[in-house]
Amino acid sequence: MDISLKDKNVLVTGAATGIGKAIAIAFSAAGARVFVNHLEQTAAAQLMVSKGHCEQHYSADVSSKSSVVKMVSDISKEYGGVDILVNNAGISYPKPFLEISEEEWEQTLNVNLKGAMLCSQAVIPDMLEKGEGVIINIVSELGYLGREKFCAYTASKGALITLTRSLAREFAPIIRVNGIAPGPVMTDMLKGEIKTEDDLKKEMAIPMQRVGEPNDIAASAVFLASDYARFYCGDILSPNGGALMR
Repeated sequence: MDISLKDKNVLVTGAATGIGKAIAIAFSAAGARVFVNHLEQTAAAQLMVSKGHCEQHYSADVSSKSSVVKMVSDISKEYGGVDILVNNAGISYPKPFLEISEEEWEQTLNVNLKGAMLCSQAVIPDMLEKGEGVIINIVSELGYLGREKFCAYTASKGALITLTRSLAREFAPIIRVNGIAPGPVMTDMLKGEIKTEDDLKKEMAIPMQRVGEPNDIAASAVFLASDYARFYCGDILSPNGGALMR
């Protein structure tokens, strides 16, 4: 399957590292003009620009409306708007529920859920005017399963799943809105939560007998943005190695 996204403008949030970085690089390889959003990870983002993995990077807090509006406005003025938005930015505070502070709870939902809302609100009017657009939300299988010591994170991802479906219903057929729910993926966030990959494989009983890689998720994102996915609406793809079969 040869996917070309030539001349498409793609904004990926939280894309200086991990899954977001892999998604940005994959879109660039497919011919898209890619914009990387990050929060004070300038060196990593600038390296992506210098290596040709993205056109430009923007340091912006996705939980701040003014920051998001400025970022999208700058892209629109310089490059003509966003054709494809990937809401990937996310944070987590893994700790027992009774130890979660109000500030940690609010920050998790602000970044993971409110951030996707604000970015979507910022790009949708232009997409409607153009008559087409794609929004892809990176959710999580934990949004279905739940997990001890991840209450704020799972709550935000569960809400993002239903937000994805609601947006898909509201803006179809002009804008295609879908999501990706990765299983366990070896990123810096995950490395801080587990002892070894073998421990995680045993815990999750993954039929594919390995933990996912960021590129596994990036491939799904490029597919959903392409015309091959033109009949997908409100779907949640689940690259998880069989950890959760629905």
